[in-house]
Amino acid sequence: MAHIRRLLTDADFQEAMDLRLAVRVFQGDHMIESGSPMIRFDETTVVLQTSVSDISYHSRGECEFFELRKK
Repeated sequence: MAHIRRLLTDADFQEAMDLRLAVRVFQGDHMIESGSPMIRFDETTVVLQTSVSDISYHSRGECEFFELRKK
């Protein structure tokens, strides 16, 4: 079973990015992305990359981010 932790601070995002952890993204009550590693973030945007040609940009203000860690 996976351990799920909400990403709130820049330190949380930096740790998830450094460890290449899978991230789940929710917008409203809907999961819009799951299992992609984070490649970049700033105060307004989080960038996830699923494959070489599949990059997605998500607003930190409009979305909720959770890391997925295997126990």
